[in-house]
Amino acid sequence: MEKLPDVSDPLWFLVATAVIYVVVVGRYFLLSGLFYSLFYVWYKDQWKDRKISQKDYPAGQFKKEIVRSNITAVLFGISGAVLLLLWQKGYTKLYEDIHAYPLWWLPVSLILALALQETYYYWLHRWMHIPKVFRIVHKWHHDSHIASPWTAFSFHPLEGLIQAIFLPLILLFLPVNLYVLVILLIIMSVSSVINHLDIEIYPKWFSRNFPGKSIIGATHHALHHKQYKYNFGLYFTWWDRIAKTESPVYEELLEEKIKK
Repeated sequence: MEKLPDVSDPLWFLVATAVIYVVVVGRYFLLSGLFYSLFYVWYKDQWKDRKISQKDYPAGQFKKEIVRSNITAVLFGISGAVLLLLWQKGYTKLYEDIHAYPLWWLPVSLILALALQETYYYWLHRWMHIPKVFRIVHKWHHDSHIASPWTAFSFHPLEGLIQAIFLPLILLFLPVNLYVLVILLIIMSVSSVINHLDIEIYPKWFSRNFPGKSIIGATHHALHHKQYKYNFGLYFTWWDRIAKTESPVYEELLEEKIKK
């Protein structure tokens, strides 16, 4: 890879932050806009029976979510620049050569990173629902009583910071190839939009098999926005099932939606 400017220079750190911000916010508008267009505009009638909430979105919700998501993108930009700085200084386990570790480590490291993020977020998410913490850190996200594709990164700055520090933190000790990191970032972005879509898009055959039952979709997360005390997972239902925090009406509602 071509040598990058030294981001320990304050000017280049700001440039790196700005570039990463543009990438993050561009990805947000691309994915959220695409999913909104597909499921709420172009093919609205085909998916209306899969919609979780039948209420209309409040006026101004999307604008508020977009503004807040831009704030989150700034924090992600700073986090990305910090990660780049740590990498340049040799503090991370991020590596370029796919042969630096056995090839089997590529999928294993991805699975480990997802499992670590799931655990990190699940328990922090439960902490954020402690009433005193919720009012300060997490309420912004729950202002979207009905989730939308634009809700995906609509966080209070403190919650955005909690989200942003995860990757620099785990890459201090977990060896991850650059290509695996890109795949992880894509999974993070796509799953966040799908989970906030408020339309169950996974097919019936997928939702009823073992892997499908472990993956969080719009039905699972829509119930969290509605009920607050259930369904705290990020990608997987594992911790909700282990800790018995999965909504008691989830299976019934999912079955109702995937039949349509």
